[in-house]
Amino acid sequence: MTSPLLQTTIAGSLPKPAWLAQPNQLWAPWVLEGDSLAEAKRDATRLAIRDQERAGIDILSDGEQSRRHFVTGYLEHLNGIDFERLVTMRIRQRYDAKVPQVVGPITRPRPVHSDDVRLMRAETDHPIKYTLPGPMTIIDTLHDAYYKDRSRLAMAFAKILNQEARELEALGANVIQFDEPAFNVYMDEVKTWGIEALERAADGLKCKTAVHICYGYGIKANVDWKKTLGSQWRQYEETFPVIARSKINQVSLECHNSKVPIELIGLLKGKDVMAGAIDVASEQVETPEEVARTIRAALKFVAPDKLYPCTNCGMVPLPRAVALGKLKALAAGAGIVRRELATGRS
Repeated sequence: MTSPLLQTTIAGSLPKPAWLAQPNQLWAPWVLEGDSLAEAKRDATRLAIRDQERAGIDILSDGEQSRRHFVTGYLEHLNGIDFERLVTMRIRQRYDAKVPQVVGPITRPRPVHSDDVRLMRAETDHPIKYTLPGPMTIIDTLHDAYYKDRSRLAMAFAKILNQEARELEALGANVIQFDEPAFNVYMDEVKTWGIEALERAADGLKCKTAVHICYGYGIKANVDWKKTLGSQWRQYEETFPVIARSKINQVSLECHNSKVPIELIGLLKGKDVMAGAIDVASEQVETPEEVARTIRAALKFVAPDKLYPCTNCGMVPLPRAVALGKLKALAAGAGIVRRELATGRS
């Protein structure tokens, strides 16, 4: 069966219900614990799936309902990392945070997210996407007291991520997305070893592979950083040509309410493009026509069968009603342009 044009999807996270974690807070602590927490995570995942289905989203995420943090939610299941003796470290050259330490060889004693994908596959007939942190972003969220080499540590994580990704594909994931916001900061390292680590994480996958690169959630540290970037955000200009030569299938970027020159999409020739048509740093819900305008602009630089309207980033810090309104606007806006394409009006 032929897939529809302009399939919509989200970058990853959705707000968590108040009975799972404190609302409107990034990386909020869990409300429950033990078996009750495990059950609540499953229920929240089911709800996230239903919300996306009812909104009209085509490729579904689990909303990252089982994870507090998109990186440490994975790392806490691995060996070789000390979460007790935290170290203060600069994250992506923007803000300080207390982070865990790598103190020994990184190993994965068991699959981490297999149960999440099993649940998703049982709950929906839609295509499903699962998100994993990328190797470069992982090492930028850790203090390395063992490997003493950023590229060597990244390759160690890439090997483990690849094992995880292959398992998730076998369980029915249609898209595996690696989140690499660090690609917008360490452009030289992207070229020397970042892409190699990313490709190693995706090696052998037959499903769609994606990389999500962004300017981050709408937190103060990111907002302040963006103010230093000038009238145009051109970091992608350095990384997109490298990614275009990679084996990764899909690439995301912010388009709505961003200062990213839309023509930079042209640097991704041959790739699927997840064009962010939803601003996750604002509680203002877009209109379907606003979404449609962003999609039309992107279509000047990418073919309709390679464009996937998306959110700029995750929506976990937003109120749930706002996020749901944005999901509906994303689907409705894509629908407008889809109909225009069908009638030759676009």
